[in-house]
Amino acid sequence: MSFLVTKGKENMLIEFLQSVYNPKASLPSESKVYEQVIKDIEYFSISPQVYFKLKEQGRLELTPLFFQNRLKNTFIKVLLRNTFLKKQTETILNTFDKLSIPAIPLKGVLFAEKYFGHLAARSTSDIDLLIKPEDLDKVIKTLKEIGYTIEEKNAPDHFHCSLSKEVSNSPIPLTVEIHWNILKENTSNFKIEGFWEQAIPLENFKHIKELSAYHTFYMICIHAWRHNLDSMKHFLDITEIIYFLGEEIDYDSLFIDAAKHKMVKRMKRTLSIVYRAFPQLNTIQKLPFNNQVGPWWQYEAIRNSNLRNVKVYLDYFDYLIFSFDTANHRLIAFKEWIHPSKYDLAQELETNEKISYANLYKKRFFGLFKSLLFLK
Repeated sequence: MSFLVTKGKENMLIEFLQSVYNPKASLPSESKVYEQVIKDIEYFSISPQVYFKLKEQGRLELTPLFFQNRLKNTFIKVLLRNTFLKKQTETILNTFDKLSIPAIPLKGVLFAEKYFGHLAARSTSDIDLLIKPEDLDKVIKTLKEIGYTIEEKNAPDHFHCSLSKEVSNSPIPLTVEIHWNILKENTSNFKIEGFWEQAIPLENFKHIKELSAYHTFYMICIHAWRHNLDSMKHFLDITEIIYFLGEEIDYDSLFIDAAKHKMVKRMKRTLSIVYRAFPQLNTIQKLPFNNQVGPWWQYEAIRNSNLRNVKVYLDYFDYLIFSFDTANHRLIAFKEWIHPSKYDLAQELETNEKISYANLYKKRFFGLFKSLLFLK
């Protein structure tokens, strides 16, 4: 089977990843395919996932040597980085535990070890922790005492904040992102308390826990939705958990809970798009619905952030407005888009633009105009 013939260039990575996650499928034979997919793999920072999966299957040697070397070099760098992050995470968790501060690590190195099978099988850049809202001041004070003294500017209406510290021999500070929720509360009925109630004690800690497998999957899906599946990393996170848990994932319970939380459409959108990219997931755990959603999501748009076409805008508005279960939540989301907070306004505009609502609306209008002008 020729990847170059059966798929357009823009779909080559997805087809390649489908073959990686199916040991019975043939890997491509054309060197040109590997020259293209390695660029995409590195763009999305998924080299460690691909390297470890192929190595685990004994199929790495079936790929060209230059491809193997690029994957391996990145894997080694991630191993060094994640080893450092693991030690830093353990220091924080031990400190919290001694001070009787409850916390739950999110994603990160522990997630890589458990669900991907190796410390370096998934890259991560910071430390994410879930804490209880009433402990926020104590957590910030504690982190500052152990060196995380740089306060990041965060949106006042969001559900997380960040502290960082300088790292020797590195131009990039180490950041701890503190979460007291996993999404904004004004567009759902979600309550984080359920995550805490079913969390499992972590190793020998008294006050540190880990999310249950069920809530890990729930959280990863919501995290992917929040980013509108803008990276193949989200796809592999969800795919890896499904492969790891198999039939343990209870989709009936998932959608019962999503209905209570008014998040059914978010779950359907996320899983529909992932299952379309990786249809073999149906052989592991079939989706409990037939009406596929998110039809305008396109790989080209996440590979090229400058791409502007009608499908980009259709997908964005589908995500922005129609991801919500209730008219009230849709209205809130639309109002926040029309008149974002000053923080979100600054995030959406380029840094060299004057931060104003007039410039925001001008940017949006001309972006849409250009997409219609060059409509094919």
